[in-house]
Amino acid sequence: MARFAVVVMLLLLSACGITEVKPWERAYLARPEMAWSPDAQTAAQRGHVYFSKESSNGGASAGGGGCGCN
Repeated sequence: MARFAVVVMLLLLSACGITEVKPWERAYLARPEMAWSPDAQTAAQRGHVYFSKESSNGGASAGGGGCGCN
């Protein structure tokens, strides 16, 4: 049983390798399409609406929904 636990731990630790972004990959990752929200104005507006609706709950916390009375 201990050998099995050691093998499982080694397999799990092998997945923790740090991958480095190569210089030729940085241009691809810096493209506007790769952003979480390519349109900054729309993202700001959606964030404002979200935070105003969830203000009774603490903003972007993981708990339930707000009252919706804002």
